Amino acid sequence: MKRAIALLTILTAMTFGAIANAGDWDKIRIGVEGAYPPFSSVTASGELQGFDIEIARALCDEMGAECTLVQQDWDGIIPALLARKYDAIIASMSITEERKKKVAFSKKYYSTPAKFAQAKGAGIEISAEGLKGKTVGVQRATTHDNFVTAAFGDSVDVRRYGTQDEAYLDAVAGRLDLILADSVAMAEGFLNTDEGQGWEFVGPGYSDPEFFGEGAGIAIRKKNQDLVDKFNAAIDAIRSNGTYQAINDKYFEFDVYGE
Repeated sequence: MKRAIALLTILTAMTFGAIANAGDWDKIRIGVEGAYPPFSSVTASGELQGFDIEIARALCDEMGAECTLVQQDWDGIIPALLARKYDAIIASMSITEERKKKVAFSKKYYSTPAKFAQAKGAGIEISAEGLKGKTVGVQRATTHDNFVTAAFGDSVDVRRYGTQDEAYLDAVAGRLDLILADSVAMAEGFLNTDEGQGWEFVGPGYSDPEFFGEGAGIAIRKKNQDLVDKFNAAIDAIRSNGTYQAINDKYFEFDVYGE
């Protein structure tokens, strides 16, 4: 009898503890990349900066949570979330059906199209025929990687990089004919820099939901739906109280939220 009572006491404590923890988000660890300007980067002094970083901090302030930003390479960013290295990812991650199989997402917090860039005057036609034999650089395991592989994989040589900056370096060195990336990230992080002055956009913008999803959202473990709800409410709040617009205007001359 005593054993049964003791077991019941333990189970009750575990149940109420789980309920308490489910809503206890006064401290949140957020995974960020830090290698995707202007959305996230690291200063010479080692400080994280960028649109994603400021949005993360604004959302935490809105939720009244103490947040810790944890820098993580893109290749391992979802596995590290699932391994509980942090509680959420704010790293310009597109909300796609494939990723939804592994994680839950908040609503979008921005949406921008993808575009190709070429060396100025290269005259490349963006078509299966025009891309035949061309070398295209993309960041590995991204929507851009998936799109160019599916749409033009039979025509092009796809070269995959751990970070977007590595692709830019190979482009400047003449080892790539094209880059495919988020149009805003590439404009601000490459084309508008001294290193990228010899490159330009070419072809249309791409935003097909089949490949590029529903915009960038916050990835969270599926069992933490309460945290998804808190982030959704916080996104709505900073969109309505002017905080989002102030951060937007600091980095962009247009509405990065999209339609």
